[in-house]
Amino acid sequence: MSPYFQDYVTVAAFAALGVVLVLALLGIASIFRPAHPHPAKLLTYECGVDPVGRDWSQSQVRYYIFGLLFVIFDVEAVFIFPWAIILERLGVFGLVEMGIFILILLLGLIYAIRKGVLKWE
Repeated sequence: MSPYFQDYVTVAAFAALGVVLVLALLGIASIFRPAHPHPAKLLTYECGVDPVGRDWSQSQVRYYIFGLLFVIFDVEAVFIFPWAIILERLGVFGLVEMGIFILILLLGLIYAIRKGVLKWE
């Protein structure tokens, strides 16, 4: 066997060992764990308080939009930091590329503002 494939065999062996170990420990835990079913375990948990009302509630879509915008601008920060570290090596090309990147994100933010997505009513 070539050394190239031998490395893959080693990685596959460790992955298989990890899977076997996890399955073995889960099996041992299922054998030795206490099983005391109780009707209270099937209730919806609300911060230690008995649940009141129905078990289904509708969430506002605004929370998801704000979360998505947070993720977008968080990813932007993740891309800008390494760029700022090696800016001198990239030169003008790197500066123009990052300018285009920031411009695209700025256009997306302007679009969201114009659509009224960021208004909390």
